[in-house]
Amino acid sequence: MTSRRSMLRAAGAAAATALAAVDACRAQARAWPERTVRIVVGFPPGQTTDLTARMLAEKMGPMLGQNVIVENRAGAAGIIAHEIVKNAPPDGYTLLITSSGPLAINPTLYKRLPYDPVRDFTPVVLVNASAMYLVARASLPVGSVREMIALVKANPGKFTYGSGGSGVTQHIAMEMLKDAAGLDLLHVPYKGSPAMVTDLLAGNVDFCFEPSTSILPHVRTGRVKALAISSAKRSDVTPEVPTVAEQGVPDFEARTWAGILAPAGTPAPVVEQLNKVLNAILASPEIGGRIRQNGSVPGGGTSAEFSDLIRSEIARWGKAVRASGAQVD
Repeated sequence: MTSRRSMLRAAGAAAATALAAVDACRAQARAWPERTVRIVVGFPPGQTTDLTARMLAEKMGPMLGQNVIVENRAGAAGIIAHEIVKNAPPDGYTLLITSSGPLAINPTLYKRLPYDPVRDFTPVVLVNASAMYLVARASLPVGSVREMIALVKANPGKFTYGSGGSGVTQHIAMEMLKDAAGLDLLHVPYKGSPAMVTDLLAGNVDFCFEPSTSILPHVRTGRVKALAISSAKRSDVTPEVPTVAEQGVPDFEARTWAGILAPAGTPAPVVEQLNKVLNAILASPEIGGRIRQNGSVPGGGTSAEFSDLIRSEIARWGKAVRASGAQVD
């Protein structure tokens, strides 16, 4: 009997502790947010992910009743920002907006990555997904992927491609194309896409893969040539631009995406509140329309669905990194 009473007391104490923890989370969620929320971006101002963060922050503030600010902590292919958020208190006041490169590519690209994209973060919501455009500088005598391949193969090692940094999605996508088509191109990494695009417009690099948001305006003005889109199907935004796969590189597909995460351990009610707010913003005609206008597809969905996407993309891009032979450290 004594043993039974002890077991019952222990079970009761454990249940009380669990209930207290749940009550504490609920109380925190009811009180949250009581102060400014910050969204950390691992890229420079003006880059696609930064622009998306600012667009969301502008709408989140009034809905949450607090200021939402964007803090740029660029460097090391997004690693600096991920470490900051990983080590932040899991209270909902520090969020991370990130993309497929740091979450799905870095785990294979870096041997000693100081964060685990699955273990160290709580997914909040997928923000958008976008194909990339393979483009060439305007003065280059090519107008298609086949012509690009012929030109580069006739002049091995003489042409360059730019990216926003070693290990970003654009870098690995081009390495995938190089491997698939047998191309000898020199990689020129920059500190963020804006600097790279500036040099592309100036004719200092020859090719790049770049998301629609930052490159389509220049395609439309004729300052660069769009050779292909990296998706499996043509985009409704640019139906005249064929896919890479259509032009002699079978099964080629590479997408970028962005999403919001919180530090691991952030209370579920806070994550649910953020998810609800962000889903409403992404579904709005204004924000959804702006995302579509830029050639992307608005995200949304549950935290669990975003978590599943991250895991599947780690496997897919990991295979691509290994096939390309790319390694940063």
